[in-house]
Amino acid sequence: MSEPNSLDEIDRRILLELQQDGRMTNVELAKRAGISPPPCLRRVRRLEEAGYIKGYHAETDGPKLGWQIAFFVIVGLESQKQAALDAFEALVAGWPEVRECHMIRGGGDFLLKLVARDAVHENQLTTRLTAASSVAKVQTLQTIRTSRSLAGVPMERLYG
Repeated sequence: MSEPNSLDEIDRRILLELQQDGRMTNVELAKRAGISPPPCLRRVRRLEEAGYIKGYHAETDGPKLGWQIAFFVIVGLESQKQAALDAFEALVAGWPEVRECHMIRGGGDFLLKLVARDAVHENQLTTRLTAASSVAKVQTLQTIRTSRSLAGVPMERLYG
């Protein structure tokens, strides 16, 4: 069960439904998948163990919780040696404001998504990044509005 092609129609339906609503009960999920609850629960556990389901979380409202600013940062390092890449990833892994860290190609080494309480906090985070050892370039991109933010992946390719 390591390839999308090894998933049957019921597995794909379970993934689609959970991706849309990870809080539904097993009874509701089983109904939507067209099977009874015990085998549905076994399938969900199998999908979790195989790594198709990485976890469950609540989507929170940043501004309501005091995180007024979301911004992206493109970071270029002085070196692309593995030790420098690993050190940078370890550094930002310890920052709670860093919500995503992606190694990229073309125009930089990493793309980060951060949140800040306000403009002063955003500037402090940017300053911490520029002061980090091996950081050569920092370009910030502030989010004005988010019109689309979907979890997971398109399931039409797997189911439909």
